Amino acid sequence: MKEHKVQSGWRHRLHEVIYEADTPAGKYFDIVLFFLIIVSVLLVMLESVDEIDAKYHSLLATFEWIITIFFSFEYIARIISIKKPFKYIFSFYGIIDFISTIPLYLSYIFAGSQVLLAVRAFRLLRIFRILKLVKFLGEASQLNAALKASRAKIAVFIYVVLILSVIMGTVMYLIESDEAGFTSIPRSIYWTIVTLTTVGYGDIAPQTNLGQFIATIIMILGYGIIAVPTGIVTVEFSKHGKKNKNNMSVVHTNTQACPTCTAEGHRDNAKHCYNCGDEL
Repeated sequence: MKEHKVQSGWRHRLHEVIYEADTPAGKYFDIVLFFLIIVSVLLVMLESVDEIDAKYHSLLATFEWIITIFFSFEYIARIISIKKPFKYIFSFYGIIDFISTIPLYLSYIFAGSQVLLAVRAFRLLRIFRILKLVKFLGEASQLNAALKASRAKIAVFIYVVLILSVIMGTVMYLIESDEAGFTSIPRSIYWTIVTLTTVGYGDIAPQTNLGQFIATIIMILGYGIIAVPTGIVTVEFSKHGKKNKNNMSVVHTNTQACPTCTAEGHRDNAKHCYNCGDEL
C-alpha cells in the first residue's frame, strides 16, 4: 500500500512537471521543450543546405541525436505519468510527438526519412500553454465561432468560384492556342484559378486580343472574389463579439491537464475533470 502511494506520488509530480504550465517546474520544462523544438527544426533546415551539411554534418547529427533522445524520454514520461496512456498516445499531440521522435531512428532503415523531423514544428503549438495570452484567447474563440457559423456560406461561395473557373477555363481553352500554354481544359482551369486569386505566376499567358480581354475581366473579378469570404467572416465575427459582450463571457486560462485522460480547458477552480470526472 505504501509502495503504491510512493509510486502515485512520483507519477503525480512527473505529471505536474510535464503536463502543467501553472507550476514553476512546468513552465521551465515547457520553455526548455520549446527551445529544443526550435533548435531541432533549425538543425533540419541547416542539414538541407548542401554546403553547411558537408562542413558540419557530424556536429549537426550529434546535436540531433541529443535532442531526439531527450524527446524519446519525454514521450515515455508522458505515457507513464497518466493513468490512461492510450488517451495521450492517440491524441493530437501524442501522435505529433511520436511522429516527430521516430524519424531519426528510421533514417538508419529508410533513407531520407529524417526530413520528417520538420514535423516537430507542430509542437510549437505548445507555446500557447506557456504564454497564456488572455486577451487573444477570447478573440480566438470568437474567430473560431465565426468560422463555424460562416462555413456553409463560404462552401457555397467556393462552389460558385469553382464553377466559374471551369467555365472560364473552358472558354480560354477554346480561344487560345496550344502555343500560348492552354494545352488542355484542366491546364486552362489552373490558369483561371491562378488569375482569379491574383497570384499570376506568368507561366501561361493569353496571346489573342479576345483572350486578353477575358483575362482582364477575370482579374477584376478576382479582387471582388477575395473580398467576399473576408466580409462573410467579418460579419459573423462582429455578431459573436456582440453576443459575447452581452453574455459577459469569461475566458478561462487554466492549463490543468487531467492525469487520467489528459483533457485540458478546465475552469479555473475546477476540482474534477469535465471529461472523465476524475479528481484533478
